[in-house]
Order: sequence, then C-alpha cells, then structure tokens
Amino acid sequence: MRLASLLFIAALGGCATAPLPSPVPAPVPAPLPAPVAAPVAAPAAAPAPAPLALESLLQKPIYQMTPAEAGRYIQHMHQAEPDLRKRIAAIGRQNIGQPYKLNLLGEFPYQLHDSLPMFSLTESDCVVFAEHTYAMALSRSWEEFFWMLQRIRYKDGVVGVASRNHYTEVDWNINNNWLLTDVSAVLGGATGPSYALTVDRARFLKTRHQTDSTLPVQISREFFVPADQVNLAVAQLRDGDLVNVISTRKGEFWASHVGLVVVGADGRRNFLNSAEPQVREESFDAFVARTRAREQRNAGAGRTGQQLAGFKFLRLNDNIVVPPALPQPRPGAL
Repeated sequence: MRLASLLFIAALGGCATAPLPSPVPAPVPAPLPAPVAAPVAAPAAAPAPAPLALESLLQKPIYQMTPAEAGRYIQHMHQAEPDLRKRIAAIGRQNIGQPYKLNLLGEFPYQLHDSLPMFSLTESDCVVFAEHTYAMALSRSWEEFFWMLQRIRYKDGVVGVASRNHYTEVDWNINNNWLLTDVSAVLGGATGPSYALTVDRARFLKTRHQTDSTLPVQISREFFVPADQVNLAVAQLRDGDLVNVISTRKGEFWASHVGLVVVGADGRRNFLNSAEPQVREESFDAFVARTRAREQRNAGAGRTGQQLAGFKFLRLNDNIVVPPALPQPRPGAL
C-alpha cells in the first residue's frame, strides 16, 4: 500500500529596490509625499448560523442533521429517555425516510484500500442503520458515538478491513455478544431448522478487498425460525432486539438483511429496517409479503434468485457492560 505524500510550497515576497541617486548636482525640489492609502479592512467572516433550538432539532430527521446537531441530539436522548430499549426505538424511528445506499462504509482514511468513510449520517444500508442506531443509543456525545460505532463494527474495536465484522452470523453476532444474545434456537424450538455455514475469510478479503490474510476457514451451525412462524417468535421480543433475515439459494443459507424489532402503539412487533429506497417501519407480515412478491416477479422473468427462508433473532441483553476496545496495533512497515 502506498502512502500519499503532501508537498508544501512557500511563496516568498521580495523587497523593492531603492532608486539610484541623480547625477545632476543642481538641487531639485523635494517630491511631494505620496498619498497614503487608507488601510483596507479584511472582509468580515460570515457569522456562524445560530444552532437550532432543541424543539426544532427534535423535529429534524437524523439523516438531515450535521454531526454537531447529531451530537446534541444524542446527548439529549441519553438524558430524556433512560430506558435503553425505548431509546433505541426512538432513535431508529428518527431516521425513517433515510435514503438507502448499499456498501456505504469502509475504513478511509485509516486505510486506503477503498475511499469509503467510517460513518454516514445521510444514507444507510441495513447494517449501517442498525450499527448507527445502537451506537447512538449507547452514547452520550458525538465522540462517544464514534468510538462506540467502531466498537460495534470491528472485532474487539480494532479498526481494519480484516477485523471488520463482515459475516453477520459468525462475525457481527458473535463479536457483539456483549450487546445481544442469539435466541433463535429457543424461539424455533427443539426441532427448528438450521443450516451449516462455511466462511472463508481469507478468500473473501483477497477477492473483495485485495487484502492478504491467514484467517482459517470456519464452519458453524446456525438455527433460525421459519418465515411462516415469524409472528409466534416476534411476539416474545421487545424494542431494540435484532433481526437477521435468512435467505437461501441453491441449497445455501445466509443472513441477507438485518433490522430492528420495535413495538407499535397497538403492541404489535414491527420491523424497522433500511432497504431500497429508504428506512421504513413495517409489520413482519408486510415484509414477508413484499419479499414473496419480489420473488414471484423474478421467477416470472426467468430469474432464479434468493428465496426467503426465515429469521434469526438476537435479544438485547438486560445488563450491558461495554467491553474496552483492544489497543489499536501500530501498522507494520511498508
């Protein structure tokens, strides 16, 4: 990896040369003094816009906030809503309507393997939406939010493409077990379905990120709740729990989408998620129907794509203790 170098150029101003004395001995009248120009005042800087009143800020979607406004909002929510579950739901709903964009974040400028930034307020994909919502709800300031976001996005909070939680089931869910606990096997019952998941991180990192790694191949057994039993399962969940949507194609299963459980005013459990074209809150029945309709359209067009199989569910822990991040290792010599 090459490091870009910066070139600084200093502009030097020269002095005017003094005039030579006249060769004529006769006296000459002294020249009149040159008029002195009045000093020109530098243009006044435009005054910074006054910060929004809190009442106005609370009416603003997070995706339209500046980082400074988001920091004020985070601080307010930590004080105004002491219940973490309700705070997660409120913050997530404050982003309803946020535009969707896939593959949004990277490690720039910490690493140069891509040009994607480490956070985004203006847009989200499904994982970015969940991570930002949890990080904001667990924080009291912008600075704490940014730290918490990296603690959630990366194994042990160590920033880097190789330590990012790329795989939902065996990276994100496992490395964030201090925050959430997988209860899919419990909700699915003793005879519930499961699938074997094989993860080759070294091949993935080399293919997708041109990054060498010696990480071994991992095989795990993952349990899930069938799609036709989703309402029985979510009835046992609460605000702030995590949803993994499980899809299948050609006999292989994987988590293809994530979102949050939120409780509606009628007590019904809804699915709050970021998907094309924007963040929305919908019932699980509506999500299943929308997904099945897309599958039928694809089949009618002769495209055999992925199929909805079911859901994994992770319950927000009751007594959350955020573990410290490991020290960021010093990058090796180039």
